[in-house]
Amino acid sequence: MNDGDNNNQWKTLDKDLNRISQFEYATQYVSRPLVGLGVALAFIVIAALGAGVFFGQTPTSFVVIMAAAFGAYMAINIGANDVANNMGPAVGANALTMGGAIVIAALFESAGALLAGGDVVSTISKGIIDPTGMTEGRIFIWAMMAALISSALWVNLATWVGAPVSTTHSVVGGVMGAGIAAAGFAAVNWPTMGKIAASWVISPVLGGVVAAAFLAFIKAKIIYQDDKIAAAKRWVPVLIGIMAAAFGAYLSIKGLKRIIKIDLGTALLIGAAAGAIGYAIAAPLVAKQAQGLENRTKSLKVLFALPLIFSAALLSFAHGANDVANAVGPLAAIVHAEQFGDFAAKVSIPMWVMVIGAFGISFGLVLFGPKLIRMVGSQITKLNPMRAYCVALSAAITVIVASWLGLPVSSTHIAVGGVFGVGFYREAHMERRLRKSAASRPEAKRIAPEERRRRKLVRRSHFMTIVAAWVITVPAAALMSAVIFHLLNAIVG
Repeated sequence: MNDGDNNNQWKTLDKDLNRISQFEYATQYVSRPLVGLGVALAFIVIAALGAGVFFGQTPTSFVVIMAAAFGAYMAINIGANDVANNMGPAVGANALTMGGAIVIAALFESAGALLAGGDVVSTISKGIIDPTGMTEGRIFIWAMMAALISSALWVNLATWVGAPVSTTHSVVGGVMGAGIAAAGFAAVNWPTMGKIAASWVISPVLGGVVAAAFLAFIKAKIIYQDDKIAAAKRWVPVLIGIMAAAFGAYLSIKGLKRIIKIDLGTALLIGAAAGAIGYAIAAPLVAKQAQGLENRTKSLKVLFALPLIFSAALLSFAHGANDVANAVGPLAAIVHAEQFGDFAAKVSIPMWVMVIGAFGISFGLVLFGPKLIRMVGSQITKLNPMRAYCVALSAAITVIVASWLGLPVSSTHIAVGGVFGVGFYREAHMERRLRKSAASRPEAKRIAPEERRRRKLVRRSHFMTIVAAWVITVPAAALMSAVIFHLLNAIVG
């Protein structure tokens, strides 16, 4: 055999190996989404088996096992959808990598749920329905099961579409729909539902206005100053102090329920103390960090990056403490009803149930969270550390204002509203500067209407998709829940 034949054989072998390698790469690419689904399914099975360990000796253990599986499924969906609102702005501003955001969020979400998650939760979702209107405990259990399944399915669908929705409103809709199916329209607390409907408008508008106001303040006091670094050394510690005060009050209200009952006045005092400490710590650190920075806007991003990371972590902690109940509230109600044979408006959440919620949120975030994080962080409008910081501040402050006013608000709506707020403010600010420039220079070339539309800083397609998803969340979850309740009743009853 000559050298030419050997070369041809090697070339043929290389081609075959190349085809095999390409086939393997293609197989890995296709199967990658299945890995996440497989891990999620394994967690759901483990949660169900864990419930079986606790309730294996009872004749009604199958109901609790099934509820634990759906509670785990709901927790995974909350992690995939809801957590994006806390981490999206920091990732979009390039203050955090996607991997860093996922690690921080998973740790702080779990810590918030396990350390400060409320040990008492209103399983009838803040008084949406009256459980006494249901004739027997079995009806109540199927209503809670239907609420759990429908809210999880709706959040899953919204995540797939790419719309950040309120998991709280999904649970509210699920409980309302099941309550109507089980006990009629009279079982629903319609004044409370009216307040929740009002929050669809109040939450995003208030969040957007607060975020835009902070961005306007930063532009006026820092960005448009002749000496930007000197202005930043003066005002960035003040903004960090405001952040510390807001989160001190926010976490006192939302995150410390399990440890001690705190009223709004006490929470504000705690916030004021935290703000003073935050300012005292930040002032020398910012001054040191500002040394040697060039006098330009790009340099300011360095000063806002670390406070933005802290704010995202604190938002995740508070979210874990507050929203874990959305995943495990109906599950806790079912466990209580099976254990004691009755139903109550408020029940204690067993630790094993809280663990399912905490770990489920973390798994959902790690496996499926990046899609919504990218959408919130970079696909609605362009964010930098200053704009993202305004969104984080807005989320904390708006919740405190809403608590003071007694308004039920959604952290999802506030955070996404803040992103829209900074985007629309930048659009309005740009238009104002263009008009001012045109007035001072009549000879300048006018921009065509088509070009103005192309220069919009907020993507209208995402805006319409998200708003539509918000509006239909409660009725869609309610309708699904009513259908699932009737199916469960027909199959089991």
